[in-house]
Amino acid sequence: MKSVQIGILGFGTVGSGVVKLIQENGALLEQRLGGQVVVRRIADIDIHRRRNVDVDPTILTTDAMAVLEDPAIDIVVELIGGCGIALRFCREALNRNKHLVTANKALLATHGLELYRTAAARRVSIGFEASVCGGIPLIRAVKEGLVADRVRSIIGIVNGTCNYILTTMTDSKRPFADVLAEAQAHGYAEADPSFDVDGIDSAHKLQILATLAFGTYVPFDRIHVEGIRQIDASDIEYARELGYRIKLLAIAKQLNGKLEARVHAALVSEDHLLASVGGVHNAVYVVGDAVGSLMFYGRGAGQMPTASAVVSDIAEIARNLLHDPTARGVLPPQISEAEAEVKDMATVHSCYYLRIMAIDKPGVLSRVTGILGSNNISIVSVIQKGRHEQSAVPIVILTHEAAEGDMQRSLRAIDQLDVVSEETVCLRVEGVTD
Repeated sequence: MKSVQIGILGFGTVGSGVVKLIQENGALLEQRLGGQVVVRRIADIDIHRRRNVDVDPTILTTDAMAVLEDPAIDIVVELIGGCGIALRFCREALNRNKHLVTANKALLATHGLELYRTAAARRVSIGFEASVCGGIPLIRAVKEGLVADRVRSIIGIVNGTCNYILTTMTDSKRPFADVLAEAQAHGYAEADPSFDVDGIDSAHKLQILATLAFGTYVPFDRIHVEGIRQIDASDIEYARELGYRIKLLAIAKQLNGKLEARVHAALVSEDHLLASVGGVHNAVYVVGDAVGSLMFYGRGAGQMPTASAVVSDIAEIARNLLHDPTARGVLPPQISEAEAEVKDMATVHSCYYLRIMAIDKPGVLSRVTGILGSNNISIVSVIQKGRHEQSAVPIVILTHEAAEGDMQRSLRAIDQLDVVSEETVCLRVEGVTD
């Protein structure tokens, strides 16, 4: 029987999940592909640690080049992560005319254009379904299912760690630091959670999605990125009182040829589907001219969901190799040579939520609203609970739509007032519409 030989670089959580899935569902894959997928070599820096899958020890090696130089290997699966040695190995695989499958979002977000071009020039495939939202079949849906559509916007909850933290804060009314510690104890957050809670992981995924959806390369450094460290339990309660939930959103919108690309916490109306996405789950809301609105939902991480996405790319490439060796499986995206024109964040318009900690004395609110008014910002509603004369109390304001630049000028002026005791919390309100 015909077979496709694969080599795996990185035998950690996802790598062992890939091998386990191929072993357990080998007969099913063979039936669906008309041939076998064979794990020929596996490289890892530690080939002796215990894993939840058994493999023939003779296929294990600590030398990645032994995998890359093996002429029998058709597909290289990179599961190392990061942008250091993984980039070197991916370049090497493509330049040796081997098909590449990777789950490396950081690598694609920063070096993707180079890898796509190399794959196209070498007439080999590059698959990266697992790089965004784990097991959710999102990449293929955007790249192929919406190929005839014009995407208008992508708004997603794409980081399970942050969604777990915000969901737990909402349900338990506990502070950020406590819930982060709990997430780390459960394994939902890393010991250093910066990539997650500071929005960087979400921005990597947004870069990949936006580049695919809009067909033009989005430079990673043009994405506006904020995290969730500033969110207080009181902000979540005020948002709930106003009819919203707070979520970390990855947002890409195209209007009049210009692209908005931003990651930040935002208030989402409680009656929108995204507001109900809880725990470690991911969800991406896509709006297209022809298809209208679509929602993709599921587990965005974890060993087996991510392994499922990796094997889906392996299977698609394998199917072509088994039945038409001249065909490419997962095509590199067709991206314009020109970089996307990404709007400066100062020109983006949004409604805003403000929590201002101000001394409780006459005239304070008028001073704050005066600053907002002088910067073309009008107010929808104000919440001011409790009276603690000469002590700081929260003033919560919801505004009409305004330019980001005007809001930032207002914040600088408000925070300089002698009656304001700490930096104002400012969150955008995302009106997710069809």
